[in-house]
Amino acid sequence: MSDDKDKSPDVDAAYASQTPADNVELYAKWASTYDNVFVAESGYILHRNVAEIFLRECEGFSGAVLDIGCGTGVVGVVLKAAGVKDIDGIDISAPMLLQAKAKTDVTGAPIYHHLIAADLTQRIDIADDRYGGLISSGTFTHGHVGPEAFDELWRVAAPGAECAISVRDTHFDALGFRRKLALDVERGVITQPALIETPVYSSAAKGSAHADDRCLVIICRVN
Repeated sequence: MSDDKDKSPDVDAAYASQTPADNVELYAKWASTYDNVFVAESGYILHRNVAEIFLRECEGFSGAVLDIGCGTGVVGVVLKAAGVKDIDGIDISAPMLLQAKAKTDVTGAPIYHHLIAADLTQRIDIADDRYGGLISSGTFTHGHVGPEAFDELWRVAAPGAECAISVRDTHFDALGFRRKLALDVERGVITQPALIETPVYSSAAKGSAHADDRCLVIICRVN
């Protein structure tokens, strides 16, 4: 019988990730095929949905954006095509960041200005009040990064920063995201968030075990 570690990376392996080390191992294997196999063939659309929600809910935004858990850069591609010019990305996986680094817009310019390798469960090497926008698609989906990471995100966000952060619906209450947001509102750190439900997969995923997966996109401003 083959060892589970020899299995090709897939969304079940991602959902099973429990630690940052698990995530590093998984995405080192998955980076080279993530876009061409997973995104292109599975009907995965969360990245596009979150980017479009950010663009709609934060209409008129014109600042520097941090793409949290940027992976191969699929969110950045959507943002850049819509006219967002200043995008940085952060991710724990160096191989995924290499894929993001290779992405360019229609003019041949890189999608991302800066790419940062970092573990979101630790303090990250970014100055306070750096970004006018925060976006995250899929990072708070697997359960290996919990709501405690929000403290660092709010720290690097400038006052008034616009945020669109997706959290898997099954994790939102179970892992304490609702409780954390309520506490941060009470402390005056963020505005009262709106929650927008969005599918993770398109109708092309019909029949898949994950076809009905949903996320809640947190829309708020940092005070």
